[in-house]
Formats: sequence, structure tokens, C-alpha cells
Amino acid sequence: MRGLACLLALLAAPAFAQDVPVSEAQGGLLRWLDKISGETADVELQLGQSAVSNYLTIQLDACRYPTNDPASDAYAHLTIRDTRVEAPVFSGWMIASSPALSALDHPRYDVWVLRCITPETSGQ
Repeated sequence: MRGLACLLALLAAPAFAQDVPVSEAQGGLLRWLDKISGETADVELQLGQSAVSNYLTIQLDACRYPTNDPASDAYAHLTIRDTRVEAPVFSGWMIASSPALSALDHPRYDVWVLRCITPETSGQ
């Protein structure tokens, strides 16, 4: 019953995130982790571009950020494929500030969004 009350409270709360104007970036910065070897790498992708890491192909479909505060957060739509599986292993939005909210569920790899590439961050 308590879980239902929490769910109803969330549904009744104002959707403040919808009131924040967002901008579309031309690229994004992602990080991937091989949980077996411990190897990590940062990958900068432009919209529509893919990167390959062992069995994974990671494609950046969109990267958005708050227009008034580009450094505050980013969310990106990714399509991630494993060459050993026909369907994508992940297709959806990842949020930089809450990577566990919508995460890749893979036994070997983790992928998460660090930030969008904006004019303010392109030299970093």
C-alpha cells in the first residue's frame, strides 16, 4: 500500500522537467567499462555516429541539455548492439546525473552518458 501511495504522489507532482527548455547538441561524451578487464574509455560521438568496443556498437541518436545551464545535466538517446544478439541490447534515454535510472543491462559492459558536446564544452 505504501508503494502505491508513493506512486500516486509522483504522478500527482508537477512535471517540472517539462518546463525546462532544452537544446539539441551535435554530439555527446560517453564512457564505457569492460567489467571483466576493468578497461574504461571515453568516447566522443556526433549525432548518428557509432563506436565499436569489442562486441558492442554504441550509437548516439540524440543528446539534449538544459538551454539555460548546459553544464548542469545531459540526456542522450543511445542504441547499443551486441554483435552476438540480433536485437539491440539497449535502446533508450540515459541521463548523465542518474545513470542507474535507465541503464544498459549487460553482463560484461557498462555504458553511461557524461555530457553533451556544446559550444561551451567543445574544448574540454
